[in-house]
Amino acid sequence: MAIKSNGLKIATDIWKTSEYKNLLSQISDTYSQGQFRAHQAVNTHLIETYWQIGQYIVEFEQGGNIKAEYGKALLANLSKDLTLLHGKGFSRSNLVYMRLFYQRYPKSQKPSHQLSWSHYVELLKLDNDLERGFYEKQAIAEHWSVPELKRQKASALFLRLAAGKNKDGILKLSSQGQLVEKPTDILRDPYVFEFLKIPEPHLPSETHLETLLCNHLQQFLLELGKGFTFVGRQYRITINNTHYRVDLVFYHRILRCFVLIDLKINDVQHHDIGQMNLYMGYFANEENTEGDNPPIGIIMTKNKDELLVEYATYQMNSQLFVQKYQLYLPNEEELRRELEMICQVEGGDE
Repeated sequence: MAIKSNGLKIATDIWKTSEYKNLLSQISDTYSQGQFRAHQAVNTHLIETYWQIGQYIVEFEQGGNIKAEYGKALLANLSKDLTLLHGKGFSRSNLVYMRLFYQRYPKSQKPSHQLSWSHYVELLKLDNDLERGFYEKQAIAEHWSVPELKRQKASALFLRLAAGKNKDGILKLSSQGQLVEKPTDILRDPYVFEFLKIPEPHLPSETHLETLLCNHLQQFLLELGKGFTFVGRQYRITINNTHYRVDLVFYHRILRCFVLIDLKINDVQHHDIGQMNLYMGYFANEENTEGDNPPIGIIMTKNKDELLVEYATYQMNSQLFVQKYQLYLPNEEELRRELEMICQVEGGDE
Protein backbone atom coordinates (compact mmCIF):
# COMPACT_ATOMS: atom_id res chain seq x y z
CA MET A 1 0.00 0.00 0.00
CA ALA A 2 2.87 2.33 0.80
CA ILE A 3 4.34 1.80 -2.66
CA LYS A 4 1.04 2.64 -4.29
CA SER A 5 0.64 5.68 -2.09
CA ASN A 6 4.12 6.92 -3.00
CA GLY A 7 3.46 6.22 -6.66
CA LEU A 8 0.26 8.23 -6.53
CA LYS A 9 2.05 11.08 -4.79
CA ILE A 10 4.81 11.10 -7.43
CA ALA A 11 2.22 11.09 -10.23
CA THR A 12 0.31 13.92 -8.56
CA ASP A 13 3.48 15.98 -8.21
CA ILE A 14 4.13 15.63 -11.95
CA TRP A 15 1.02 17.71 -12.72
CA LYS A 16 2.48 20.55 -10.62
CA THR A 17 5.83 20.70 -12.41
CA SER A 18 6.75 23.56 -14.74
CA GLU A 19 7.42 21.01 -17.51
CA TYR A 20 3.84 19.74 -17.36
CA LYS A 21 2.45 23.30 -17.20
CA ASN A 22 4.53 24.20 -20.25
CA LEU A 23 3.16 21.16 -22.09
CA LEU A 24 -0.41 22.11 -21.18
CA SER A 25 0.16 25.70 -22.31
CA GLN A 26 1.81 24.57 -25.55
CA ILE A 27 -1.06 22.29 -26.48
CA SER A 28 -3.69 24.86 -25.51
CA ASP A 29 -2.01 27.65 -27.52
CA THR A 30 -1.56 25.41 -30.56
CA TYR A 31 -5.19 24.35 -30.43
CA SER A 32 -6.41 27.97 -30.10
CA GLN A 33 -4.21 29.08 -33.00
CA GLY A 34 -5.42 26.16 -35.08
CA GLN A 35 -9.04 27.06 -34.40
CA PHE A 36 -8.36 30.68 -35.36
CA ARG A 37 -6.61 29.67 -38.61
CA ALA A 38 -9.44 27.26 -39.43
CA HIS A 39 -12.00 30.01 -38.86
CA GLN A 40 -9.97 32.39 -41.04
CA ALA A 41 -9.69 29.78 -43.77
CA VAL A 42 -13.44 29.13 -43.72
CA ASN A 43 -14.12 32.88 -43.85
CA THR A 44 -11.66 33.34 -46.73
CA HIS A 45 -13.30 30.59 -48.79
CA LEU A 46 -16.80 31.89 -47.97
CA ILE A 47 -15.93 35.42 -49.12
CA GLU A 48 -14.39 34.08 -52.34
CA THR A 49 -17.35 31.76 -52.93
CA TYR A 50 -19.97 34.48 -52.52
CA TRP A 51 -18.00 36.82 -54.79
CA GLN A 52 -17.84 34.10 -57.46
CA ILE A 53 -21.56 33.34 -57.14
CA GLY A 54 -22.23 37.05 -57.70
CA GLN A 55 -20.00 36.92 -60.77
CA TYR A 56 -21.97 33.98 -62.23
CA ILE A 57 -25.27 35.80 -61.74
CA VAL A 58 -24.06 39.06 -63.28
CA GLU A 59 -22.43 37.32 -66.25
CA PHE A 60 -25.58 35.28 -66.85
CA GLU A 61 -27.68 38.45 -66.88
CA GLN A 62 -25.24 40.35 -69.08
CA GLY A 63 -24.94 37.43 -71.47
CA GLY A 64 -28.41 38.13 -72.79
CA ASN A 65 -29.91 34.97 -71.38
CA ILE A 66 -32.42 36.93 -69.35
CA LYS A 67 -34.05 40.33 -69.68
CA ALA A 68 -33.61 42.93 -66.99
CA GLU A 69 -37.25 42.82 -65.95
CA TYR A 70 -36.85 39.14 -65.09
CA GLY A 71 -33.96 39.79 -62.71
CA LYS A 72 -36.13 39.47 -59.62
CA ALA A 73 -37.62 36.24 -60.90
CA LEU A 74 -34.12 34.87 -61.58
CA LEU A 75 -33.02 35.47 -58.01
CA ALA A 76 -36.28 34.07 -56.61
CA ASN A 77 -35.89 30.87 -58.65
CA LEU A 78 -32.22 30.53 -57.77
CA SER A 79 -33.06 30.97 -54.11
CA LYS A 80 -35.70 28.25 -54.21
CA ASP A 81 -33.60 25.75 -56.16
CA LEU A 82 -30.32 26.36 -54.30
CA THR A 83 -32.08 26.09 -50.94
CA LEU A 84 -33.44 22.70 -51.99
CA LEU A 85 -29.93 21.62 -53.00
CA HIS A 86 -27.88 23.10 -50.16
CA GLY A 87 -30.19 24.29 -47.39
CA LYS A 88 -29.77 27.68 -45.68
CA GLY A 89 -27.66 30.52 -47.01
CA PHE A 90 -29.42 31.15 -50.30
CA SER A 91 -32.27 33.49 -49.39
CA ARG A 92 -33.21 35.94 -52.13
CA SER A 93 -31.76 38.84 -50.10
CA ASN A 94 -28.47 37.00 -49.69
CA LEU A 95 -28.29 36.44 -53.44
CA VAL A 96 -28.99 40.13 -54.00
CA TYR A 97 -25.97 40.97 -51.84
CA MET A 98 -23.80 38.37 -53.61
CA ARG A 99 -24.57 39.98 -56.95
CA LEU A 100 -23.92 43.43 -55.49
CA PHE A 101 -20.71 42.09 -53.92
CA TYR A 102 -19.28 41.24 -57.33
CA GLN A 103 -20.48 44.50 -58.88
CA ARG A 104 -18.95 46.73 -56.21
CA TYR A 105 -15.76 44.75 -55.75
CA PRO A 106 -14.37 43.97 -59.22
CA LYS A 107 -11.21 41.88 -59.56
CA SER A 108 -8.98 44.94 -59.31
CA GLN A 109 -10.57 45.84 -55.96
CA LYS A 110 -11.18 42.42 -54.45
CA PRO A 111 -12.55 42.41 -50.89
CA SER A 112 -10.42 41.75 -47.86
CA HIS A 113 -10.61 38.37 -46.15
CA GLN A 114 -10.12 40.11 -42.81
CA LEU A 115 -13.83 40.95 -42.69
CA SER A 116 -16.72 38.53 -42.46
CA TRP A 117 -19.63 38.22 -44.87
CA SER A 118 -21.82 39.95 -42.26
CA HIS A 119 -19.44 42.92 -42.38
CA TYR A 120 -19.74 43.08 -46.15
CA VAL A 121 -23.54 42.92 -46.05
CA GLU A 122 -23.42 46.09 -43.92
CA LEU A 123 -20.92 47.73 -46.26
CA LEU A 124 -22.95 46.86 -49.35
CA LYS A 125 -25.89 48.80 -47.94
CA LEU A 126 -23.86 51.96 -48.64
CA ASP A 127 -24.35 53.31 -52.16
CA ASN A 128 -21.56 55.88 -51.88
CA ASP A 129 -18.18 54.41 -52.86
CA LEU A 130 -16.25 56.88 -50.70
CA GLU A 131 -18.20 55.99 -47.57
CA ARG A 132 -17.97 52.26 -48.24
CA GLY A 133 -14.22 52.45 -48.80
CA PHE A 134 -13.69 54.35 -45.54
CA TYR A 135 -15.77 51.99 -43.39
CA GLU A 136 -14.07 48.94 -44.89
CA LYS A 137 -10.57 50.28 -44.20
CA GLN A 138 -11.54 51.46 -40.71
CA ALA A 139 -13.27 48.19 -39.78
CA ILE A 140 -10.09 46.31 -40.70
CA ALA A 141 -7.73 48.74 -38.94
CA GLU A 142 -9.76 48.94 -35.72
CA HIS A 143 -11.06 45.36 -35.72
CA TRP A 144 -14.69 46.46 -35.53
CA SER A 145 -17.31 43.85 -34.80
CA VAL A 146 -20.46 43.95 -36.92
CA PRO A 147 -22.42 45.85 -34.20
CA GLU A 148 -19.56 48.36 -33.93
CA LEU A 149 -19.59 48.84 -37.71
CA LYS A 150 -23.35 49.42 -37.61
CA ARG A 151 -22.95 51.99 -34.85
CA GLN A 152 -20.26 53.92 -36.70
CA LYS A 153 -22.36 53.96 -39.86
CA ALA A 154 -25.41 55.15 -37.93
CA SER A 155 -23.37 57.92 -36.29
CA ALA A 156 -22.16 59.05 -39.76
CA LEU A 157 -18.51 58.81 -38.70
CA PHE A 158 -17.18 59.19 -42.25
CA LEU A 159 -19.28 62.28 -42.92
CA ARG A 160 -18.24 63.83 -39.59
CA LEU A 161 -14.55 63.22 -40.28
CA ALA A 162 -14.93 64.47 -43.86
CA ALA A 163 -16.52 67.74 -42.69
CA GLY A 164 -14.10 70.58 -43.20
CA LYS A 165 -11.68 68.58 -45.38
CA ASN A 166 -10.93 69.43 -49.00
CA LYS A 167 -11.53 66.98 -51.83
CA ASP A 168 -8.05 65.44 -51.60
CA GLY A 169 -8.49 64.94 -47.86
CA ILE A 170 -11.85 63.23 -48.41
CA LEU A 171 -10.42 60.91 -51.06
CA LYS A 172 -7.50 60.05 -48.79
CA LEU A 173 -9.89 59.34 -45.92
CA SER A 174 -11.86 56.97 -48.14
CA SER A 175 -8.88 55.10 -49.54
CA GLN A 176 -6.79 54.82 -46.37
CA GLY A 177 -9.19 55.22 -43.45
CA GLN A 178 -8.46 57.61 -40.58
CA LEU A 179 -4.69 57.69 -40.08
CA VAL A 180 -3.65 58.93 -36.64
CA GLU A 181 -0.43 60.87 -37.10
CA LYS A 182 -1.05 64.20 -35.36
CA PRO A 183 -3.35 65.51 -32.60
CA THR A 184 -6.05 66.83 -34.95
CA ASP A 185 -6.48 63.32 -36.37
CA ILE A 186 -8.22 62.12 -33.20
CA LEU A 187 -10.89 64.84 -33.23
CA ARG A 188 -14.58 64.33 -34.11
CA ASP A 189 -16.87 67.11 -35.32
CA PRO A 190 -19.07 66.66 -33.38
CA TYR A 191 -18.72 63.82 -30.89
CA VAL A 192 -21.93 61.78 -30.74
CA PHE A 193 -23.15 60.23 -27.48
CA GLU A 194 -26.39 58.69 -28.71
CA PHE A 195 -25.41 55.43 -26.99
CA LEU A 196 -26.21 57.10 -23.66
CA LYS A 197 -29.89 57.17 -24.73
CA ILE A 198 -30.53 60.58 -23.16
CA PRO A 199 -33.67 62.01 -24.76
CA GLU A 200 -33.67 65.54 -26.09
CA PRO A 201 -34.17 68.18 -24.79
CA HIS A 202 -33.12 66.72 -21.42
CA LEU A 203 -29.62 67.80 -20.47
CA PRO A 204 -27.79 65.99 -17.66
CA SER A 205 -25.44 67.69 -15.25
CA GLU A 206 -21.72 67.54 -16.01
CA THR A 207 -21.23 64.99 -13.22
CA HIS A 208 -24.10 62.83 -14.51
CA LEU A 209 -22.79 63.01 -18.07
CA GLU A 210 -19.34 61.99 -16.88
CA THR A 211 -20.84 59.07 -14.92
CA LEU A 212 -22.83 57.89 -17.93
CA LEU A 213 -19.78 58.00 -20.20
CA CYS A 214 -17.76 55.96 -17.70
CA ASN A 215 -20.64 53.48 -17.37
CA HIS A 216 -20.60 53.11 -21.16
CA LEU A 217 -16.82 53.18 -21.47
CA GLN A 218 -16.63 50.63 -24.30
CA GLN A 219 -18.96 52.68 -26.51
CA PHE A 220 -17.21 55.89 -25.48
CA LEU A 221 -13.82 54.46 -26.48
CA LEU A 222 -15.33 53.41 -29.82
CA GLU A 223 -16.48 56.98 -30.39
CA LEU A 224 -13.10 58.41 -29.38
CA GLY A 225 -11.36 56.14 -31.89
CA LYS A 226 -8.35 53.87 -32.12
CA GLY A 227 -5.50 54.16 -29.62
CA PHE A 228 -7.27 55.45 -26.49
CA THR A 229 -6.73 53.74 -23.13
CA PHE A 230 -8.58 54.88 -20.01
CA VAL A 231 -6.43 56.24 -17.17
CA GLY A 232 -8.85 57.73 -14.68
CA ARG A 233 -11.85 59.85 -13.76
CA GLN A 234 -11.69 63.00 -11.63
CA TYR A 235 -7.91 62.73 -11.81
CA ARG A 236 -6.51 64.84 -8.98
CA ILE A 237 -3.55 67.15 -9.47
CA THR A 238 -2.09 69.39 -6.78
CA ILE A 239 -0.35 72.71 -7.38
CA ASN A 240 0.86 74.75 -4.38
CA ASN A 241 -1.45 72.83 -2.02
CA THR A 242 -4.48 73.56 -4.24
CA HIS A 243 -6.26 70.53 -5.64
CA TYR A 244 -7.71 70.38 -9.14
CA ARG A 245 -9.51 67.52 -10.89
CA VAL A 246 -9.48 66.62 -14.58
CA ASP A 247 -12.82 65.08 -15.58
CA LEU A 248 -11.37 62.26 -17.71
CA VAL A 249 -7.79 61.25 -18.47
CA PHE A 250 -6.76 58.89 -21.28
CA TYR A 251 -3.44 57.84 -22.78
CA HIS A 252 -3.13 57.57 -26.55
CA ARG A 253 -0.94 54.63 -27.53
CA ILE A 254 -0.27 55.82 -31.10
CA LEU A 255 0.47 59.48 -30.37
CA ARG A 256 2.17 58.50 -27.09
CA CYS A 257 0.62 61.23 -25.00
CA PHE A 258 -2.00 61.91 -22.35
CA VAL A 259 -5.38 63.15 -23.55
CA LEU A 260 -7.23 65.27 -20.99
CA ILE A 261 -10.98 65.77 -21.38
CA ASP A 262 -13.22 68.25 -19.59
CA LEU A 263 -16.99 68.09 -20.06
CA LYS A 264 -19.18 71.21 -20.21
CA ILE A 265 -22.96 71.39 -20.53
CA ASN A 266 -23.01 75.17 -20.95
CA ASP A 267 -21.05 77.49 -23.24
CA VAL A 268 -17.30 77.32 -22.75
CA GLN A 269 -15.88 80.38 -21.02
CA HIS A 270 -12.37 81.79 -21.32
CA HIS A 271 -11.47 80.59 -17.82
CA ASP A 272 -12.39 77.00 -18.85
CA ILE A 273 -9.77 77.22 -21.58
CA GLY A 274 -7.21 78.68 -19.18
CA GLN A 275 -7.90 75.86 -16.72
CA MET A 276 -7.35 73.20 -19.38
CA ASN A 277 -4.10 74.88 -20.34
CA LEU A 278 -3.08 74.64 -16.67
CA TYR A 279 -3.84 70.90 -16.65
CA MET A 280 -1.80 70.38 -19.79
CA GLY A 281 1.17 72.24 -18.34
CA TYR A 282 1.01 70.11 -15.20
CA PHE A 283 0.87 66.82 -17.10
CA ALA A 284 3.73 67.88 -19.40
CA ASN A 285 5.99 68.59 -16.44
CA GLU A 286 4.79 66.23 -13.71
CA GLU A 287 3.13 63.20 -15.33
CA ASN A 288 5.03 62.71 -18.60
CA THR A 289 7.82 60.16 -18.62
CA GLU A 290 10.61 59.57 -21.11
CA GLY A 291 9.19 59.07 -24.60
CA ASP A 292 5.87 60.79 -23.89
CA ASN A 293 4.78 63.61 -26.19
CA PRO A 294 3.09 66.81 -24.97
CA PRO A 295 -0.46 66.22 -23.72
CA ILE A 296 -3.61 66.97 -25.71
CA GLY A 297 -6.49 68.83 -24.09
CA ILE A 298 -10.08 68.54 -25.32
CA ILE A 299 -12.95 70.53 -23.86
CA MET A 300 -16.19 68.86 -24.95
CA THR A 301 -19.12 71.24 -24.93
CA LYS A 302 -22.77 71.31 -25.95
CA ASN A 303 -22.37 74.75 -27.51
CA LYS A 304 -19.32 76.52 -28.85
CA ASP A 305 -18.74 80.23 -29.40
CA GLU A 306 -16.17 80.13 -32.20
CA LEU A 307 -15.05 83.76 -31.78
CA LEU A 308 -14.58 83.45 -28.01
CA VAL A 309 -12.57 80.26 -28.49
CA GLU A 310 -10.42 81.93 -31.14
CA TYR A 311 -9.57 84.85 -28.87
CA ALA A 312 -9.22 82.77 -25.70
CA THR A 313 -6.71 80.44 -27.37
CA TYR A 314 -4.72 83.20 -29.06
CA GLN A 315 -1.05 82.16 -29.09
CA MET A 316 -1.91 79.36 -26.68
CA ASN A 317 -1.02 75.69 -26.81
CA SER A 318 -1.89 74.37 -30.29
CA GLN A 319 -2.90 71.03 -28.80
CA LEU A 320 -5.84 72.46 -26.87
CA PHE A 321 -9.16 71.93 -28.64
CA VAL A 322 -12.77 72.89 -27.96
CA GLN A 323 -15.10 70.38 -29.65
CA LYS A 324 -18.87 70.05 -29.67
CA TYR A 325 -20.79 66.96 -28.65
CA GLN A 326 -24.42 66.01 -29.14
CA LEU A 327 -26.68 63.46 -27.53
CA TYR A 328 -28.43 62.28 -30.68
CA LEU A 329 -27.47 61.06 -34.12
CA PRO A 330 -26.46 63.79 -36.61
CA ASN A 331 -28.56 64.77 -39.61
CA GLU A 332 -26.93 62.46 -42.11
CA GLU A 333 -28.54 64.03 -45.17
CA GLU A 334 -27.21 67.49 -44.30
CA LEU A 335 -23.70 66.09 -43.84
CA ARG A 336 -23.95 64.19 -47.10
CA ARG A 337 -25.07 67.28 -49.01
CA GLU A 338 -22.11 69.17 -47.57
CA LEU A 339 -19.76 66.38 -48.71
CA GLU A 340 -21.22 66.37 -52.23
CA MET A 341 -20.96 70.15 -52.45
CA ILE A 342 -17.26 70.08 -51.50
CA CYS A 343 -16.52 67.44 -54.14
CA GLN A 344 -18.55 69.20 -56.84
CA VAL A 345 -17.10 72.66 -56.21
CA GLU A 346 -13.50 71.45 -56.14
CA GLY A 347 -14.14 69.14 -59.07
CA GLY A 348 -15.39 72.10 -61.09
CA ASP A 349 -12.23 74.07 -60.33
CA GLU A 350 -9.98 71.44 -61.82
